[in-house]
Amino acid sequence: MKLGIDIGGTFTDLVLLDEDSGRMVLGKTLTTYPDPLLGILNGVKQITRDSGVPLPSIGVVVHGTTLITNAVIERKGARTALLTTAGFEDVLEIGREMRYDIYDLFLTMPKPLIPRSLRIGIRQRMNKDGQVLTPLDLAEVEHAAERLIRRGVQSMAVSFLHAFANPEHEQAVGDLLRRKYPHLSVSLSSEVLPEIREYERTSATVMNAYTQPLIQDYLRRLKQALVERGFQGEIFIMNSAGRLTTLDGAQRFPIQLLESGPAGGTMASVFFQRQLVAAGNDIPQLLAFDMGGTTAKASMVRRGQPEITHHFEAARERRFKKGSGLPVRIPVIDMIEIGAGGGSIARLDALGLLTVGPDSAASQPGPACYGRGGQWPTVTDADLVLGFLNEHYFLGGTMPLRRDLAEKAIEKHIARPLGIRVEEAAWGIHRIVNENMANAARVHILEKGFDPRSFTMMAFGGAGPVHAFAVARLLGLSRLIIPGGAGVLSALGFLVSPVATEAIFSHVSRLDRMEWTTINTRLADMERSGRTFLQETGLSADQIQVSRMAEMRYAGQGHEITVPLPVGTLSAESLPAIMRNFGEEYALRYGRTLPHMPIESVTWRTVVSGPPPQISLYQQVKGAVSQQAQKDTRPAFFGKTWIEVPVLDRYTMPTEQRFSGPCIIEEFESTTVVGPDAAVWRDDFGNLIIEMF
Repeated sequence: MKLGIDIGGTFTDLVLLDEDSGRMVLGKTLTTYPDPLLGILNGVKQITRDSGVPLPSIGVVVHGTTLITNAVIERKGARTALLTTAGFEDVLEIGREMRYDIYDLFLTMPKPLIPRSLRIGIRQRMNKDGQVLTPLDLAEVEHAAERLIRRGVQSMAVSFLHAFANPEHEQAVGDLLRRKYPHLSVSLSSEVLPEIREYERTSATVMNAYTQPLIQDYLRRLKQALVERGFQGEIFIMNSAGRLTTLDGAQRFPIQLLESGPAGGTMASVFFQRQLVAAGNDIPQLLAFDMGGTTAKASMVRRGQPEITHHFEAARERRFKKGSGLPVRIPVIDMIEIGAGGGSIARLDALGLLTVGPDSAASQPGPACYGRGGQWPTVTDADLVLGFLNEHYFLGGTMPLRRDLAEKAIEKHIARPLGIRVEEAAWGIHRIVNENMANAARVHILEKGFDPRSFTMMAFGGAGPVHAFAVARLLGLSRLIIPGGAGVLSALGFLVSPVATEAIFSHVSRLDRMEWTTINTRLADMERSGRTFLQETGLSADQIQVSRMAEMRYAGQGHEITVPLPVGTLSAESLPAIMRNFGEEYALRYGRTLPHMPIESVTWRTVVSGPPPQISLYQQVKGAVSQQAQKDTRPAFFGKTWIEVPVLDRYTMPTEQRFSGPCIIEEFESTTVVGPDAAVWRDDFGNLIIEMF
């Protein structure tokens, strides 16, 4: 028995899975502030009661959290100091010396996590090849550490120049600090991100140190609370690349958890795509669309794998402006995020124009219709007024909604100032948020060199199935899939993801001048370390899979692309295959190649992973079930007039029987809206398949 727990901005989602039978039990509870652990414990109590499975019978808990992201955004991490090579104390401010908006005279750059007074330069130096130019004096390090500890420092980041080439000095400092100051959290750049580029490496190391005490305390309290309630199994944590790590791994490298929660939904989409393809369905490219209470996210799944990027920014000054945040070169599922969720607030701007988001009502006070004190209209309020949501069947009727409060909020803040009817104002909110999400997804796909119309959309999240049809129509898609348990799919994604680890090293060299013995030795060391880590989690040697990649570029370029490496020992004979892989990826990204330019490597990566679970899923029916597929009708507003549409019970819909749109399909965790000129049916796996004409 495995339990997945995902904390969102509005709801905490839970999925209890019996791997032997494939039976799922789903749960949803409001996220609690300021301590989300209370919401987790409420959800655990609820789902064990609903399933009849006591907590001691659950063997594995997998958790995803936004704790790290929130700590960085809100600047609520530990008091942290930085030890760096003398002369490089200001690298966090200098950065790349680039303005993310060259025309903004009042531009604000992201504030470093460590103030200048807590950054100390140490006289030591390595050259780019890792040779010692200036020896390290540990007495100087100890003196600096004493000064910083007297200032209340709880965590220490160490980032020396060229430590990726030779970590000897950093390791000596780390040994000293951990031995003499065991209460201090210590992060070394050669362990966190052993990669070229001192700014990005230092930024990542600082962020790791800044959040480490926080995650250590949180995970300790989580484990203690579960153990006190009878849990005796293992706890795994989802990282940003859709891979599971242990409690120890999460505590050592919390930076890997920045996008922990959103990764779960994409990994669930990977699972369902593989399942559908294995059954004979033609779905080469999938657009995973996740719309929750606070944000919406879109990511691509190609050839059964998520798109992974190593270019990520946290705590942006302008949420959707590249370059305005703190760079973190960690593996992250590549997704576009937009401030558009069920709780996104609608208002009129200074010009009297209707805008939606990015600020959210979250769970406290929540949308006006929650009846928890929210005064501003939100997307959920609009969906309720339009008839898309059932005020008596939200979360299966366990959380009644107040339509009168939703109408009052929309009328006061939108309809009356604009001189229009309440339903017209609600339709405007609904359309704007759909356009915003479709535009963001379109740009994300086009930037990767693909045509959006070639994708099938898989939609999930509490609000995703309500808006997915309209978004898919705007993107020009012809097929939409709503999987079972869509409202809690990120939590399910945790349970179908593999345990995995990634190791990296930088070695800049032209391929035709490569020292292949050095490369093979480093790759073998990383594979051996990864296999040891996975075997400690209980996996056998024959269950472990290894994949290797390198980030490469044409000589003289400043940006790299990720290229898969051939299997086996690399040598000069491997060059044709490596160059062919590089050419294919480069042409896909940029539409051309430069055949006469030499290619050089920058960073080498090894991913060691366990197998994804091979299971068939069966969703447990929650609440009362209708005697027939159509349980009711109700009026819904589709832009011009009210239409009486059939309301279907997802649990009762016969397999393969087609229903014409418009219609509304209800289940415990979410509601699916199907517009006109479409057909919907339930397949053998319990997915809703929607075809648009």
